[in-house]
Amino acid sequence: MFYLYVLKSFVDNKLYIGYTNDLNRRFSEHNSGQNLSTKPRAPFELIYYEAYKSKKDAVIRERKLKQFKNSYSELKKRIENSL
Repeated sequence: MFYLYVLKSFVDNKLYIGYTNDLNRRFSEHNSGQNLSTKPRAPFELIYYEAYKSKKDAVIRERKLKQFKNSYSELKKRIENSL
């Protein structure tokens, strides 16, 4: 399985979007500072994820959300109580 995930930083309340084939491992890497792009913003909480059988589907979904257009806005509306 491949996972699209959204993390929320406890430091600045900003969201981080990514994908992985091992959600628990990747979440631990973000929180332990092993990811250079998110290290200054750790710790995080996992607020949302989607599971895909295909890596390509997860990558496409991540790309659409990172473009911050309608997909991102609609997702934020859907999970507004978790933000």
